[in-house]
Amino acid sequence: MTRLPHAFAALALCAAALTAHAQSPQPPEVAAKAYLVMDVSSGQILAGKDMDAPVEPASLTKLMSAYVVFDALRAKKITLTQTLPVSERAWKTPGSRMYIDPKMQVPVEDLIKGMIVQSGNDATVALAEGVGGTVERFVEMMNDQAKALGLKNTHYTNVDGLPDPAHVSTARDLALLSARLMQEFPEDAKYYAIKKYRYPGTPASNDTNRNTLLFRDPTVDGLKTGHTKAAGYCLVATAARDFPNLKGRRLVSVLLGATSDSTRINESQKLLNWGYTAYDDVKLFDAGQPVATPRVWKGKASELKLGSATPIVVSVPAGTAGQVKTEIARPDPLIAPFKKGQTVATLKIKQGDQTLGEVPLVALDGVEESGFFGRAWDAMRLWIQ
Repeated sequence: MTRLPHAFAALALCAAALTAHAQSPQPPEVAAKAYLVMDVSSGQILAGKDMDAPVEPASLTKLMSAYVVFDALRAKKITLTQTLPVSERAWKTPGSRMYIDPKMQVPVEDLIKGMIVQSGNDATVALAEGVGGTVERFVEMMNDQAKALGLKNTHYTNVDGLPDPAHVSTARDLALLSARLMQEFPEDAKYYAIKKYRYPGTPASNDTNRNTLLFRDPTVDGLKTGHTKAAGYCLVATAARDFPNLKGRRLVSVLLGATSDSTRINESQKLLNWGYTAYDDVKLFDAGQPVATPRVWKGKASELKLGSATPIVVSVPAGTAGQVKTEIARPDPLIAPFKKGQTVATLKIKQGDQTLGEVPLVALDGVEESGFFGRAWDAMRLWIQ
């Protein structure tokens, strides 16, 4: 998977406005209790139903379990080659399994594959104990991370998604979590594209990823299935497709509460295909490209380049890209000094009278304050103006 832009964080605030736009394409009928399709490249929600309704997420829980494990790897608290013991608790955890047992010492990378590809509850518990010390402490880490990511309607009581009425999330939260997971851990996200895996000495019949979209659609490279009686059949799917104006345009679909495995697969495919055809992505500016170069006063440089550290992308109904307009809101005059990366202005993205989003513009280079005489000269010029 390719690294994803942070642009979605800036544009996500406008999602409700976009989906309510008079020109917005009508989404398909979807056989699920709740669903959502998000364009990760822009951060906009293209369509959804009951996006904030709390539901039991089943094994979609393991998206957060994986996030916490990947974070521990990034912090070098564990390594991929490190082996972890399999406790009695992990071994006896019910539900889907990797089929490891207490006689084994299993490398972290294999446990990750077991958690993701086989949806192994035993592997997830073993990782939780290895990272958190105890399952209970790991659950606390999951809830802390949910708060840090702004998942407002998510609460975890376990690491694997076994049924519990107090263990809940929403389509919106799952989409946000999925986007952040892929963005922050692009090297680790590769595990979600693995079609077949089993640990040596475990049943060959348990080697196939339950996300059968991986076998059907070559642009799909994740993410996670889930199923319990309470949750129904669930799937978070993601695909990346190349377009002439944007390579690797990524969508995420979240489908909750379908009635069968085939339904969750077919409906998820429907959502992804609809999102790609109903909406176009418009890349307005590349990462680091100056959006504006306004005059600066009392500085060692006379101009300040404003832009974004990531590409600025917006999703619009297909065929309406020519209607997108931008305007910049900033203080005037701009008085030095400015530090590189300092937020200076806001780019407003509009289509007709509808605001699609607002993106902060930062100083692409720093501008130091000029000396006494330079400041005095500019002060006089400003006064004359």
